[in-house]
Amino acid sequence: YVAAVYEHEAVLSPNPAALVERGAALALMAANLDVYEQQVAAAAGQGTQIIVFPEDGIHGFNFTRRSIYPYLDLFLPAHSVEWNPCRQPRLFNDTEVLQRLSCMALKNKIFLVANLGTKQPCEHVDPHCPSDGRYQFNTNVVFDDAGTLVATYRKHNLYFEDAFDAPPEADYVLFDTPFAGKFGVFTCFDILFFEPAVNLVRQYKVKQVVYPTAWMNQLPLLSAVEFQQAFATAFNINVLAANIHHPALGMTGSGIYTPVKSFIYHNMQSSGGKLIVAEIPVITPDYKTSGQEVPCRVSQSEESSPSFYAEMMYDNFTFVPVQEDKGELQVCANTLCCYVRYQRAAPTRELYALGAFDGLHTVHGTYYVQACALVKCGGPRFSSCGQEVTDATAVMDFQLWANLSTPYVFPLLLTSGVTLDFADHMGWKNDHYFISKNGTSSGLLTAALYGRWYEKD
Repeated sequence: YVAAVYEHEAVLSPNPAALVERGAALALMAANLDVYEQQVAAAAGQGTQIIVFPEDGIHGFNFTRRSIYPYLDLFLPAHSVEWNPCRQPRLFNDTEVLQRLSCMALKNKIFLVANLGTKQPCEHVDPHCPSDGRYQFNTNVVFDDAGTLVATYRKHNLYFEDAFDAPPEADYVLFDTPFAGKFGVFTCFDILFFEPAVNLVRQYKVKQVVYPTAWMNQLPLLSAVEFQQAFATAFNINVLAANIHHPALGMTGSGIYTPVKSFIYHNMQSSGGKLIVAEIPVITPDYKTSGQEVPCRVSQSEESSPSFYAEMMYDNFTFVPVQEDKGELQVCANTLCCYVRYQRAAPTRELYALGAFDGLHTVHGTYYVQACALVKCGGPRFSSCGQEVTDATAVMDFQLWANLSTPYVFPLLLTSGVTLDFADHMGWKNDHYFISKNGTSSGLLTAALYGRWYEKD
């Protein structure tokens, strides 16, 4: 099927904390919706069947609970109401944004996924009801190719979003399409947690996911395109990910991902939006990628160089330096032991290090991580290991493996210029997860096994 994602440079309110009237809020959102309208038409002209827009793309961000109120449409759970906003615009008040999105889908005969803010009045008998008498949700909506509202999803794992409430319980949202069967829906920070993202994919055997996000890149392990691909690879699914484009805030990175190929956009230089259109295979539940088995010698490696500590992703990693042109190393942290066998294609002066972290991550969210990472350091000093690096020249063969305690492992492989590469082999062998590659496509930035131990969150 043909899918599209649009990385949108949102028109933002100059002062999101200011209190404005509904009319002024609608005018700002109309400027973003005008861009959406052009992009939907452009995508439809290329035969696109489904298009995804980013989180916060219509209203922007950094609002307070009060200041976002005029920007909110009415929340209508799709499963409880049969409604085509374009054809029945007068059915509900405060649905101007929903009506415009519905008309774009209808006019272009396309499935459309977008993110907006919604409000839902509640009674004080409801123990979860906020004191102002309403819920405010960060909401994804899905319209079918006739403009009918077919899915609504409320973001569960909020990322410092004072304007919004998390729903009382996690939404599991699926919608059906004639061209690729069922799709699952979740948003941004949700991708790092078990509920609802992982549970949705596992329990409902979802093979396609739509994913609006407003993601601030954090190298070496959590760049948007890097983790989006890892999620598609780990679960053997297609992911349609639309990010917002604000390089000054570290935000870029969208793509259409299959388990074996990615169509991505990562651009920290230029301004403006980007439409990605790609034809990808429908993944059926019995789909398997080939080449998972490869002999993996789990040995006690030679005596490794002395280890050192350095901060990476705000966590205290234990590292060993990778100084030779080839070799085998190991490093351990708590119960996690991490091994690499590597060979550089040609000698370079760049310092690499093998790092391990097994613990609770506590900055910008709290979650338990087991990570094993081969990274290029920021400079020649050990203290530079773990810094954000975007360029490298060392082309490598490597095999990386670790005795992870969680079945949820996201394989990361990032090369120079923040481009993606695919491993030759990966999978479990002898209670170790491994990833191997003969010759990266360009200089290696990061090869890592990012384990999420959800039970220990």
